[in-house]
Order: sequence, then C-alpha cells, then structure tokens
Amino acid sequence: MPSIHKITKSPFWFASFTNSDGRRSFKSTKTTNRQEAQRLCLEWADTAKDGRKGRLTEGQVRKVMADIFTRATRETLPAGTVRECLSAWLTTKSLEVEESSQVQYQHSVKAFLKHLGTKADRSIDTITLKEITGFRDTLARRLSAATTNKTLKIIGIAWRQARKDGLLEENLFERVNLVKGKKGIRRPFTLDELRNVLAVCDTEWRGMVLFGYYTGARLVDIAGLTWANIDLQAAEVHFTAQKTGTPMHLPIAGPLMDYLMAIPSSDNPTAPLFQNAYDAAGKTTGTLSNRFHDILALAGLVTKRTHAKKKQGRGAPRTASEVSFHSLRHSAASALRNHGVTDVVAMALLGHESEAIAQHYTKIDRATLRRAVDALPNLTSKEKI
Repeated sequence: MPSIHKITKSPFWFASFTNSDGRRSFKSTKTTNRQEAQRLCLEWADTAKDGRKGRLTEGQVRKVMADIFTRATRETLPAGTVRECLSAWLTTKSLEVEESSQVQYQHSVKAFLKHLGTKADRSIDTITLKEITGFRDTLARRLSAATTNKTLKIIGIAWRQARKDGLLEENLFERVNLVKGKKGIRRPFTLDELRNVLAVCDTEWRGMVLFGYYTGARLVDIAGLTWANIDLQAAEVHFTAQKTGTPMHLPIAGPLMDYLMAIPSSDNPTAPLFQNAYDAAGKTTGTLSNRFHDILALAGLVTKRTHAKKKQGRGAPRTASEVSFHSLRHSAASALRNHGVTDVVAMALLGHESEAIAQHYTKIDRATLRRAVDALPNLTSKEKI
C-alpha cells in the first residue's frame, strides 16, 4: 500500500510504494506539502502497478514517474539508476578530492558496475544486500582484505549520498560486514634476505628495491619516478607521495647513488627512471606487486603463486605473505631505530602521513636527514651493481 513518511534531517515527505519490479521503493517527493506528496505518491504507485502488469516497460515506468515528478514539483527527478547515480557522484567527487583518490573512486565504481552487469541500469533502490555482499565476496577472492574493505567503503560513500538525495530508504552498505584480514604478519627483511633479493633482481628491480629501502618510498611512487625527480649534483630525490600528497625531499644514500651513476641516463628529464615499472603502474600497481612477489619467490622468501588449480588460481582468496615491497619501509624504519635515529627523523624520511608529525619536518635540516640515511647499512657490499 502506498504511503508517505518523514525522515530525520529532511523537510520533505518521502513516498513509499511497490515498484514495477515488485520491490519496495522509497523516494523523496521534494515537497513539504502533505497533500501534494500524497498525490504524487499515489500517481507513482499507479504507474508502477502498470509496469508490474506489463503495460509499461521498466524504462517507460521511470520516464512516466519523472514526468509526474516534474509536473508536481517543477524540478527534475534525480537520476535513479545505479550507473547514473555513480556517474553523477564521481563528477561531484572530481571537484572535491585529490587526483589519486579520484582514480581509486573510478576503479571502485568500475568494479561494482562490472559485478552488477545489466542490473547497473536498474533503479538504485533495487540493489539488495545479497548483491552487495556478493560483490564483497568476489573482491575478497582476488584482493587483500584492506583493498576489499576500501572498495566497499568508497561505494558506501556514494550510497550514503544517494540516501541523502532521497533515492534510498537505507544505505545497505552500512549493514555489510567487512573482510577480516590477517593482522601483524608483515615483518621487516633481514640484511641477508635483502641481499638475496638483490641477487635475483634484474637491473630495474634492483634499483627499485634500493629506492624502497634507502628512501622508504612506496612502490607506486618509485614506479612513477622520472629523471626530473633526481638531483645528482645535490644527491637528492624529490617527489610527491601519492598516498598522502606530501612533498618529499630526501638525500640519496651512497649505494643508491652508485646505482644511479652506473645506469644509462636520459637527456629527456621526463623519461621514466624505471620504464617497465612506469608502464605497468599506469595500469595497476597490483601488477608490480605480483612481479615483486615472483622475485621474492626466486629468493626463496615466499611460495610462488600458481594458477594451475582453480582453488589456487585467480579466483582463490589472496593470501598475504610475511614480506612484500612494503616491508622495505619496515626494514628501513627498523634499521634507522637500531642505529639511534630518532622517531621524528625516521618518520620524516619515510613520509609519515600524520599532519602533526609533518609539522616537525620543516625543523629537520638536510644535514640531519643525510646523517640518518648514511647510518643505513650498505646492501650492495657483497654485490656488484
């Protein structure tokens, strides 16, 4: 039975009725007048009833409902399909967030729309909890718990906005249990392990590992380096961390400088420092992470991933390893602490995202950062670059 309701923090009446697909719909009438809201609700309900009886297609139902809404309120009915809502939400977010976050939002939306298939072109209020949990489970089979949960939270933000816009009665993403990941299993590399890793790396990956250890930079930032980021005369590397947006100005350690001096440079300052990694990062950093996992397997530190069996292949849950490229940051942090470097200086080198810590960075001079970097052990002492 169609009815109208009030919800908290909204001056408008909301219409509740059975939609053309048989599911309950909840839409804002955008009017504070009870009689007008009741009339609009009844007209919507009648149109939906015609749709259930086959007199109108789903597309025709939406069009008639939009016409009724426009006639009653002189406003345009907000876009109601999943695809339309998410597209509009992405457009709004493009004006509010950093570029790196925009890319994450776009990837999350693309994954959700792909999972829904043809249902993405249905009204957003027809998406059920079962379909959302199915999306979560699909992600969890191929991604880490952290990435899965982040994707769910991103789409959940869009669902929260749709509820504020009166397109949903409830944000179902708030009822979805997040994936539980294994905590505390990541550890730093030992020096012998790092030297074993360097021994099986090609020239490009050797440089990336050295950058990861001596600068604490994340894989995505290292893959994006160009020769313009390198100041050989001052022995410094300058870049902006994608995750935090923090400008980084770091001294280049001796072993890393030896590597840079030994590889061919480019006359073009925009040329990537690591061409293969730069190309792969343009698609997804997951590709680089998988390649580094293969290197760790060659070094005997992890089990090589196989796609031979379905349960062990791409459709299987992703198993976290004790070590990964991110472990280089842990290794650098541990080595700095072991050599008496203060936490503030260590966090400055590693690009800690805390704003409170970031305020300390300006008080740390280059000489102090240089002494901290020079305290790190030489990973290449048993290895020719």
